[in-house]
Amino acid sequence: MLAVHFGAGNIGRGFIGALLYQANYHTTFVDVNETIINEINRKQEYNVVLASEDSETLTVKNISGINSVANPDQVVEAITKADIITTAVGPNILAIISELIAKGLRERAKTNPKELNLIACENMIGGSALLKEKVFEHISEDEKATFNELYAFPNAAVDRIVPNQKNDDLLQVSVEPYFEWVVEETAIKGDKPEINGVTYVKDLKPYIERKLFTVNTGHSVPAYVGRYMGYATINEAMKDKNIQEIIEGALNESGEALIQTYQFDRTQHQAYIHKIIDRFKNPYISDEVTRVARGPIRKLGSQDRLVKPATMYLDVTGKEPIYLAKVIAAVLEYKNEQDDEAQKLQQMITEDGYEKTLQTVSGLESDHPLVKTVLKELEEIKELRK
Repeated sequence: MLAVHFGAGNIGRGFIGALLYQANYHTTFVDVNETIINEINRKQEYNVVLASEDSETLTVKNISGINSVANPDQVVEAITKADIITTAVGPNILAIISELIAKGLRERAKTNPKELNLIACENMIGGSALLKEKVFEHISEDEKATFNELYAFPNAAVDRIVPNQKNDDLLQVSVEPYFEWVVEETAIKGDKPEINGVTYVKDLKPYIERKLFTVNTGHSVPAYVGRYMGYATINEAMKDKNIQEIIEGALNESGEALIQTYQFDRTQHQAYIHKIIDRFKNPYISDEVTRVARGPIRKLGSQDRLVKPATMYLDVTGKEPIYLAKVIAAVLEYKNEQDDEAQKLQQMITEDGYEKTLQTVSGLESDHPLVKTVLKELEEIKELRK
């Protein structure tokens, strides 16, 4: 079986690539990084090391690579033969790879009219739907019927911490032991891909939001509050009692919103929260707060990890989401000269002030109660620096 996977970075190799190998796929990695692709083709294997006390190692074999810039025709040919297509390129790159995927699918429809599932394994809601939208921008109206008949784009929720790292072995990647890959079963065409570790569900939205509003929301606390308090790494920040209190409070707020909205079992969700917090405390995973915090404007979006659960909590409880507001306040105070979005955010605040900037990036109306709560918490978080 052949898997074509777009994105040969740490997540692509350490998470999706590893599971595809264990499911007996030959995985062809597609990337623009010539050095990585050449190394994949030279070694034809790499090690995935679990960041834990046992430090188990999985050697991933049965792989090859294609440089999509230098050899786009090879990518098209691989797509015509693929049994599954996956991505782990980052939300902003889906549009960039969509034209080449469209060319491959067009050629496949002529030579191999077999059903195919394309699964975007991105840190976002509706990644596969976005990929489909972008692919369909590159085909004619006449082709759309054929594409809809043959190709499925089931959405997915993925979760695995792959920290920033430097290894002597270019291809080796360290990952946390825990992972979750949930796929929208109802959107699958043909037989479900048999990949051990994939959970198929009929309604994906609750699982996407559970992950986004627990893992991503939780990770934001040591990242932004940690940066505000002067910590360099997630591990350092998680040792601070104030941060422990804030992450517990924020995830209890987002958890209440999720429980009441999707009827998750309360006991099970509390256990999930504590598992997530323990993951951030893993001493074998060292991540810089600035890497986790990058892109603050996107993360203050109306549907993202902080504003959305905060508004949900307000809607279902009628109470102020104090801890989530505190984290949003820390994002507004986020400064990093190496982060373009952070620079832009601070420029907006300088020109327009906190209140208007928050409304602009979050889409909140001026009279929304969350705005008032965040402005109050902007004063409260100053105590964390004393």
